[in-house]
Amino acid sequence: MNLTVLDFLYTLIHLLIIGFNLFAWAFPAIRKLHLYGVAVTLGCWLILGIWYGIGYCPVTDWQWQVKEQLGEQNLPNSFVKYYADKLTGTSVNSTLIDGITAGSFLLSILISVYLNFFRRSSKLRTKSN
Repeated sequence: MNLTVLDFLYTLIHLLIIGFNLFAWAFPAIRKLHLYGVAVTLGCWLILGIWYGIGYCPVTDWQWQVKEQLGEQNLPNSFVKYYADKLTGTSVNSTLIDGITAGSFLLSILISVYLNFFRRSSKLRTKSN
């Protein structure tokens, strides 16, 4: 496969994963799937992060290998940082990007846990009364 096409596909996969992790809790039909999705992402960040560095993402690793073959150098650790830099034309502070990424992800997890476990329980209690 052409490396440029593969790079594009990895970008698309990244954007789909990010969108899913941040917003899929909003759709009742896939809330449980969202919870699994954020668990897998968190597992990569923390468990694989033990060996590869906290926040490790295998998709980023694979995409960076492609980008290096395409001649890109000095790639940041984060896909979000890479595209924030690309979109703004500046070097956005990586600590700020990591903080926004982690905070948004944590908020999404909290919403998902609430909707999957607590809101659901209160609806069941209300229906049984």
